Amino acid sequence: MFSIGDLSRRTGVKVPTIRYYEQIGLIAADERTEGNQRRYSPAGLDRLAFIRHARDLGLPLDDIRALLSLDPDDHAATHAIAHTHLAAIRARMNRLRRLEAELQRIVATCDGQDSHDCSVLHAFGDHDLCAHDHGQER
Repeated sequence: MFSIGDLSRRTGVKVPTIRYYEQIGLIAADERTEGNQRRYSPAGLDRLAFIRHARDLGLPLDDIRALLSLDPDDHAATHAIAHTHLAAIRARMNRLRRLEAELQRIVATCDGQDSHDCSVLHAFGDHDLCAHDHGQER
């Protein structure tokens, strides 16, 4: 059995985060000591490592919860969650590319000298001065 500190050291997940995951039902202590300290099994350690890696891959907690609740043989549902997340990542990357292009254009409009009105500030304050749509996906 592992203490919450052991889990934290082994997974790199901070103790408050482990407590939060327990509070929202993603992980559970297998038992408590007489002093009411949480104790976790090796399966709990594996589960937390799974959660940590899924978070590192950018999966939202709701998707992680869904993955944890699936039958391990339900490959279609697992694939659907991964595919949806991949599509969201690609959409975010496309948006970031549009933002990069627009910011590059805005920065090029001003030489950074104090001898004139700053077009960068004007562009930040007025979307109509932008050359392309770069708004958030709706």
